[in-house]
Amino acid sequence: MEQPAHRSRSYGVDPRLPALYEEIDRLVGIAGPKKEVIELLAMEMNGSSSAKLRVVSIAGCGGLGKTTLAKQVYDTIRSQFSCAAFASVSQTPDVRKILRDIAKGVGFIQNTGDDDEQQLIDKLRGYLQDKRYLVVLDDVWDAEAWKIIKLALLNNDHGSRIITTTRNARIASFISSQGGNVYQMKPLSFSDSKRLIFKRAFGSESLSCTHLGSVPDELLRKCGGLPLAIITIASILNDQHAKSEWDRVLNDIGYALARNSGAGTMTTILSLSYFDIPQHLRSCLLYLSVFPEDYEIKKQHLINRWTAEGLVHAEQGRTKYEIAESYFNDLINRSMIQPIDVKYGQAKACRVHDIILDYIKCKASEENFVTSIDAVGHGYTSDYKVRRLCVSNYNEGNTTLWASKILTQVRSVTIFGLPVKTSLLPSTALRVLDIGDCRGMNDHHLASIERLFHLMYLRLCSRSIHKLPEKIGELQYLQTLDVQGTSINELPLTIAKLQRLSHLYVNREVKFQDGMIGQMLSLEEMRVYGVQSCDQWKSLQEFGRLTKLKILEIKWNSDMPDGSEGIIQAKAIQTYVGTLLSLCNLQNLYITDASRMYPLSLESWHPDASCGLRNLWLKGFPIYKVPNWIVSLGNLRVLKLWIFFLRPEDIVILGAIPSLVLLKLTTAGGTSGRIIIHGSDGFRSLKYFYLSIGCCGTALEFGAGSMPKVEHLNLVLCVHKMEFRNGACSFGIQHLLALSRIEFQIRGYCWDDNECDPTVDEYDGTIRCVTRAINTSVETLPNRPIVKFTNAKRDQCDHFEHRFREFNKEHGGFLAEWLKLWRIEGEQKEQVVPGETEGEA
Repeated sequence: MEQPAHRSRSYGVDPRLPALYEEIDRLVGIAGPKKEVIELLAMEMNGSSSAKLRVVSIAGCGGLGKTTLAKQVYDTIRSQFSCAAFASVSQTPDVRKILRDIAKGVGFIQNTGDDDEQQLIDKLRGYLQDKRYLVVLDDVWDAEAWKIIKLALLNNDHGSRIITTTRNARIASFISSQGGNVYQMKPLSFSDSKRLIFKRAFGSESLSCTHLGSVPDELLRKCGGLPLAIITIASILNDQHAKSEWDRVLNDIGYALARNSGAGTMTTILSLSYFDIPQHLRSCLLYLSVFPEDYEIKKQHLINRWTAEGLVHAEQGRTKYEIAESYFNDLINRSMIQPIDVKYGQAKACRVHDIILDYIKCKASEENFVTSIDAVGHGYTSDYKVRRLCVSNYNEGNTTLWASKILTQVRSVTIFGLPVKTSLLPSTALRVLDIGDCRGMNDHHLASIERLFHLMYLRLCSRSIHKLPEKIGELQYLQTLDVQGTSINELPLTIAKLQRLSHLYVNREVKFQDGMIGQMLSLEEMRVYGVQSCDQWKSLQEFGRLTKLKILEIKWNSDMPDGSEGIIQAKAIQTYVGTLLSLCNLQNLYITDASRMYPLSLESWHPDASCGLRNLWLKGFPIYKVPNWIVSLGNLRVLKLWIFFLRPEDIVILGAIPSLVLLKLTTAGGTSGRIIIHGSDGFRSLKYFYLSIGCCGTALEFGAGSMPKVEHLNLVLCVHKMEFRNGACSFGIQHLLALSRIEFQIRGYCWDDNECDPTVDEYDGTIRCVTRAINTSVETLPNRPIVKFTNAKRDQCDHFEHRFREFNKEHGGFLAEWLKLWRIEGEQKEQVVPGETEGEA
């Protein structure tokens, strides 16, 4: 069969596919099943009270959309519960990890890394005993795993709910046998299938395609109503309007497909999609078979591994990262992998659907591309030498894998679970060693690691690892070193000898000796550089020597002293940070602050005209005002700032940044008690806008024509007294015509209870007025955006003017000139609600 021309999107994910498996609700009418599942969760069963724990198990074969349905239900009803978690189980469950995922989801913040199953169960039961919780357990294969997990999910008579998904009807019945129901998934109707294939292939379900004749209908009959099969076919036919191309796909599937069903149908369709992609992309896809089911694969880590394995081919005028990123996006656009956390064209991670993973595991095994085994009770008997080894070992005992001679040609080793007893030292060809998901690794496991001379990628994550061997400096080919999640607090000096090291990932507690950073001349990415004291800021000057540096993440974790000494240190820090902006090749600069510090003035910074910054985060790092030079950052797409006080001039400057897509602002208030965004203020590319106003007394208003492309609006506002709102209730949201989603956190006289509807009469009058006005405005918008309200109790009411005056007094009056600029008069009468506690700065 002649291969079609390679169609690749070099940058970004197809805008019609930002979250394909979450958008099926609108595409194929999952609203009906969603309504039925919600009714099953709510209905009285066997005369039991609605306060009893209830379980609904969604059952059906692979590819029917069980996970999509569960996620839709979860997102719809989670606000009715005090806490919620969504956890994947998979065919080979790691119950400890699942319990930790549930604990993290429901907000249990204690460290659980070293707890065994029983300790986790006990802690979860204690935490959930007085809470109304919602938990989704996705992809349950095994009744034994359910029995253990269920022990942590107690029936506390608070109306808690559990949703499970499974391919096995017997498992579904067992899970729901005590106070539960089974919802059996059905294939898509023919009409919904047709809507889906046209929406995915052409971007419109109503497009007239009469020239294709009966071919679409014949294709759909062979897909059997399986959403995944339809999406796979549609991905091959993306933007293909010629009937000849549709005929080709139909003929390639063949007559035999019409007689097959279930897994056979999917295998045939996946084969067609697999062989439709070019060879270099097939290798990258097969490589994903090293990861287990439901594993969240971070894009950056995957790209680093692809590069170390030699799977990324050089192209003129493009970096290897850009090329690998285009591979990643192409696999998403072809529906071979599912994007995770997509924001305006870029996914931070991906996951492989179970059906596709099963398929590529088989292919990888057939071609001896990846050898994946369960270490328990297995040996390796193939005549082929292992090229890439993936081991899943959840056996608590010491497991011996096989004779070391089998590993002499292995290029890549990935271990999940517990360490295995095998020597890697004979494998001088080893390029990738990823034991970041292998718990129980100790310092002695790294002994003699310098003998892995050709190693390019090393990832560790065990808390039992406290140091790296001094001889690690002999790994002259090492490109990526990731020790995040270990207990390493200092790197050996020999790290500076790694002249090919381009990606370094450490914990913020890690210390670098003077002069080390300046010697890492090949460094392109550094996460996370921790600053524990003001003296450490001086070391930022060393980054000025790294001409290849593109990504830098800094975490400041120390309070500054009060008074004049703190102001002097703040000015010094401005100089050091300005050094970073002078790095012409720097693309992403993240500075986050976990401490209290003085605001900075950025006016003295003067980035070079060729500055290529795309992402700039100054989170928790307060500034006085938005500097004029920021408009010159023509490539800037993402900006996060904490501005002490927002002026109209700041809005104008921000709106003039030409490529800005995402903007997050935190501020205490606005000049004259208003923040107004006019239609003439720019923001022509902006799609996401977050604004948090920390004090009362500021009215927010969007004017006609403002932010014409904003799709997602996220507001965090204090709502106490109507007189502090200056008459504004709807905020002019009706003018944001492109909106599809609104998130609104209300801080005021309310309960910390997301089950309550803030529009009802029992709520504080100001909150009720604001939320009703927003809902009324939303109804006028063309996209009918989703609105999500959350509440945060805040009894005290700090007017921004009062707060600034108090802050100024406490710190020796250093804000006096700024108060005049912000039009905050020192003699103005305090606006604090009588009887309430005055807030602290």
